[in-house]
Amino acid sequence: MRFKYIKNLMYQKSVKNILIYVFGQLFNLFTPLLAAPYLIYVCGEENYGKIGVSLAISFFLIVIIDYGSEIIGVKNVAINANNKTKLEHILATTYLAKFLLLIVILLLFIILFITIPYFKYEKKLFLFGLLVVVGQFLNPTWFFQGIENFKAITILNITSKVLYILGVFLFIKQESDYFLANLFWGIGTMIANFLIGIFYLRNYNLNYNSTTKKEIIIYLKDNFSMVLSQMFLSLQLYLPILLIGFIGGNIMAGKFKILDQIIVMFKTYIFLFFNYVYPRVCSLISINFNQGIKFWRTYNLLNIIFISICMIIIYLFAKPIVQFFNPTAVTEIVCLLKFGVFIPFFLSISISLKQLVLALNLDKKYIRITMIMVSLNLILITLLITKFEIFGVIFSIIFIDFLIILYFIKIILEKKKSTI
Repeated sequence: MRFKYIKNLMYQKSVKNILIYVFGQLFNLFTPLLAAPYLIYVCGEENYGKIGVSLAISFFLIVIIDYGSEIIGVKNVAINANNKTKLEHILATTYLAKFLLLIVILLLFIILFITIPYFKYEKKLFLFGLLVVVGQFLNPTWFFQGIENFKAITILNITSKVLYILGVFLFIKQESDYFLANLFWGIGTMIANFLIGIFYLRNYNLNYNSTTKKEIIIYLKDNFSMVLSQMFLSLQLYLPILLIGFIGGNIMAGKFKILDQIIVMFKTYIFLFFNYVYPRVCSLISINFNQGIKFWRTYNLLNIIFISICMIIIYLFAKPIVQFFNPTAVTEIVCLLKFGVFIPFFLSISISLKQLVLALNLDKKYIRITMIMVSLNLILITLLITKFEIFGVIFSIIFIDFLIILYFIKIILEKKKSTI
């Protein structure tokens, strides 16, 4: 009877967490769509492409700042959620290591942005983009994910996006103001992550001095291989628009950014879904393997079905969706979008398998395949973009994700056989 009560309580908490998390992430996903048509209308497609290129660089640098905390940190916090001493050590070590990385990155890229001609010409845009990196350093989402405090994550996301939207609509009034988009994105994340993060972290009464220089060095060494794989994965996500900008110019980058703004909404949702389910998968598998697998299978199957339905709707209503962004090349972008709907579909499958691969401690194989496939993807994009332009980029992304799915299935089945 008591077990049934606990089970029902966990179920109610799980449902409550899902509702809170879904609300926050829907807000997080849709608010940039409010800004995109306005930025395209006021600043033009070319400048919108510049914004996309600069943000892609910032998002890549975020991977270095995170230094695996979004995977390893979440997993460690989830497993040690009831161990206050361990949580103090994880929190202090992670933030001090990230601070050292932040200083190095800021110094290096400030020098690059004011000396290299390509960056120097748009130095305000790129320098303001570094504020996004600072905001990510302050981001405590990885810790809240591990302890499943989704209310804090939701409030944090809503606050940052509201500040961004207000900044865009109140201060960007003419074409030359496009560089301010990065400023307001950075300010929004910095204020939200700092104030709300401090407010909620104080409730746990944690000691932030429970680490040493030696432990920070060990942390940086132990997580290096995972970070390297995430850097490769980040290149796969953000290098396409950089290559398009460098090879095809800012106008082509603007077209791709419009397409990506639609697709990225679902890509972001898929990554956020990973963040929600992953800690519970790790925790359950460490306690009861069969229960963990059942939880993983149920949630991810429902998610893949949901993504599939969304992609069918996007395909059927591609033209009015593209027209919402008010671009000049509507027909071309509609064709690209109808092809691009396969990206979230395959990504939803590969990300679900990634949860299981990492939860089963197959980190080394995950790192190896990520680096290989991302390298292959970048080569394919470089070869195909000159002849097929954006279509070549989309094909390469889909093809590589398909190969990753096959490999993940292979190593999961091998792991299953070895444990029987």
